[in-house]
Amino acid sequence: MIHTYLGESISFEISFKKRKSIGIYIDIYGNVEVRAPKGTTEESIIKLIEEKWTWILESSKEMKDRFEGPQKKEYEYGEKFLYLGNSYPIQIFQDETKDQDYVKFKDGTLRVFVKKLEDEKIKQALKRFYYQQCKTLVESGIKYYQSNFKVKPSAIRITDSKKNWGTCDSNRQLTFNWRLAMAPQNVIEYVIVHEMCHMVHMNHDRSFWRLVGKIIPDYKEREYWLAISNWKMTV
Repeated sequence: MIHTYLGESISFEISFKKRKSIGIYIDIYGNVEVRAPKGTTEESIIKLIEEKWTWILESSKEMKDRFEGPQKKEYEYGEKFLYLGNSYPIQIFQDETKDQDYVKFKDGTLRVFVKKLEDEKIKQALKRFYYQQCKTLVESGIKYYQSNFKVKPSAIRITDSKKNWGTCDSNRQLTFNWRLAMAPQNVIEYVIVHEMCHMVHMNHDRSFWRLVGKIIPDYKEREYWLAISNWKMTV
């Protein structure tokens, strides 16, 4: 069935089941299904669809984009990049007077200043920006949460890991992925606390998760954001 509302159309399937209420489900491909109790009128279904219109459109697009995987970035004016959980467009400026290419976040844009207008120069400037921001955010977060621990990190490193958001070795050296700067502040804090808890419990046993939960009760929600959004955290 196709329904048009507010100038846009949504295609969805309806299945009638033995249940008490109407539910809207979106699969990993972005397809929309409405599950309704037997005898539910089409008017009731359409009413709910319109009430949830914005959520359906956004969720369906999110799932389709996630299924297709990361798209190749274009290093040109207006291309969007994640920063602290939100997408911001980049503005590119050529400045041959500067010693080093750099990025400055201002007025809702990522302003990229490069000596040469080359894709690789722009990409490297963005990566350097995320490295610097991640380092600042991590150091600030560790300082903030240190009162929860009797031991301290022996060292803090920011790396380009392909597998982990953070690690803690037996010497209490904490390592964090620079891409964390693309995540929301509360998600970054969760990863920081997660690794700090490994200074006390090296394994993911019950004691470890109890400690994480004591400091960040809603850690599962923050962990979930990473699970569904990591594919788009890219430069």
